[in-house]
Amino acid sequence: MSTRIAAESGFHSPGPADFEFPPLFGEGTFFTKPMLVIVLGTIAVGAFFYFAARRSTLVPGKLQFAGEAVYGFVRDGIARDAIGREGIKYVPYLVTLFAFIAVLNISGIIPVLQLPATSKIAIPLFLALISWVIYNYVGIKRQGFGGYFKNMMFPPGVPKAIYPLLAPLEFFSTFIVRPFTLTLRLTFNMFAGHLVLLLTILGGEYLIFEYQGVVGVAAGSVSILFSIVLTFFEAFVQILQAYVFVLLSAIYIGGALTHEH
Repeated sequence: MSTRIAAESGFHSPGPADFEFPPLFGEGTFFTKPMLVIVLGTIAVGAFFYFAARRSTLVPGKLQFAGEAVYGFVRDGIARDAIGREGIKYVPYLVTLFAFIAVLNISGIIPVLQLPATSKIAIPLFLALISWVIYNYVGIKRQGFGGYFKNMMFPPGVPKAIYPLLAPLEFFSTFIVRPFTLTLRLTFNMFAGHLVLLLTILGGEYLIFEYQGVVGVAAGSVSILFSIVLTFFEAFVQILQAYVFVLLSAIYIGGALTHEH
């Protein structure tokens, strides 16, 4: 019993510290594991679309079919629905954004990598700022500087008595809240999902190999089996979060192109 009590006290549950990584090439260098995931993800996305489009034929091969499927999904399922006919010109950006986020998310369940780079807040924030610049730019370009802010803060059809309350809220929402909600939604979903996955795997290993006994092996086996199910669920969430991020970016672009927000 004393051995088990000691074993119980030896388990350290994963936490935010598990998302901090030292430089890969030793002290004095700066290249960390999250940077490696980003570089590999960028290469993977670029190589995927390059080889998918390099020798396109009327009857597509497997890789061309996969590339066209991703492109068609974003074009028809996001850009046209959220922006309308004008959405076609934003498809290259939205496809790249979707593929990049999806790959960085999926890296959390890829053996060896096992880190969703988007759990580091700087990555989603940078991507959110790109969308922020684009939807504000197209809004100002379409409506003019004054017209964009007027239509944003004083939407037509609303009683003028509400403007003193509505105008600052609309300004705050468009300029401050939107990029931060994009950032925090993606970051915390990836962070929390990966943390739960780590807990089930490490907890299962600990119960089987450290706690031992019938109870430990049985509980650890259940935990490991649950982690396998959770991995598939996490893969679904990772693709879903990439979709949500791109869909909201498209909605913001579509809203900026119209006079009514």
